[in-house]
Amino acid sequence: MIRAYRMAWLCMALAGLAVAATAQAPAAPARPAAATAAPPPPAQTALVDAVAAATGKNPADLTALLDSAVVQPSILAAISRPAESKPWSQYRPIFVNPERVAEGIAFYRQHRALLEAISRQYGVPPEFIVAIVGVETNYGASTGSYRVLDALVTLAFHYPPRAAFFQGELKALLELPSTKLPGPIPDIYGSYAGAEGLGQFMPSSIRDFAMDADGDGHINLMASLPDAFASIANYFRAHGWQRGQPVAIEAQPSATAAPAPAYANTAPATSVEALEARGYAPVAKTDPALPANLLTLAGTRGPVYWLTFQNFYVITRYNHSPMYALAVTQLAGAIARGAAAP
Repeated sequence: MIRAYRMAWLCMALAGLAVAATAQAPAAPARPAAATAAPPPPAQTALVDAVAAATGKNPADLTALLDSAVVQPSILAAISRPAESKPWSQYRPIFVNPERVAEGIAFYRQHRALLEAISRQYGVPPEFIVAIVGVETNYGASTGSYRVLDALVTLAFHYPPRAAFFQGELKALLELPSTKLPGPIPDIYGSYAGAEGLGQFMPSSIRDFAMDADGDGHINLMASLPDAFASIANYFRAHGWQRGQPVAIEAQPSATAAPAPAYANTAPATSVEALEARGYAPVAKTDPALPANLLTLAGTRGPVYWLTFQNFYVITRYNHSPMYALAVTQLAGAIARGAAAP
């Protein structure tokens, strides 16, 4: 106890000497606060340099814009579990169901004149334009809740599996002129992948295929129906849509059908006649010389088979999943039948 008291007294005395010395010594000059912000990743610096060189934009402004983005863990979680990872039996009801069909019919009827005018101009059936809007955004009801800037920065610099692709899309976004965007970049909202508008166009697709169909000198894929519809149709036409040709026809396998090959997500090159000789006959009459691919999907009662044609391949340029393309095709068919009914 006494030793503890003496130690406490010694500490108090030393503290008093330190205070006195501090009072007599001149104040030391203040040191600048250490910087806490981490430097941007090298890929961001390279992207800024490339955009500045291509557009003449100020690198400091570009850096500040990218630094303002918020990395979103929920985006990384979402991209790791896309709907296309489900089997067809579970994927189809998401997009081809009574509610979405009924809403698509109503949407078609509401905008029939505009849709049919654009269809005549581009050669793409109006029901396919409607079906794309229906699958992508539920006819404009769900256009996305993420800032496009946040989505693309998150995926460009924090998602290694597809970093190169998303860095390219981020670069395209930064290089787009204001006349091709619905507003300032920080104010644009879209999907977790960085797509925006009724048809969910990525920045490179806006750059290459978006159209100013209402003639106001400004492309707005969110608020202008003419721009959105024409852009979808132009995308299809630019990727080789064939006016008046089939998209996909279900095939009936014979008892001696050869094993179905893995689906080739390429332009079709095998004739319907050759596929029928292998045991996969179309359930509807079609040109036997027409090139097709054979698609096998997991249905509710086992495998289902489809002959897919050039126009189906075009839809897979919009989204590479053949399930997506078949959902669009089936939704479009249901909408067309409903819209034609009295």
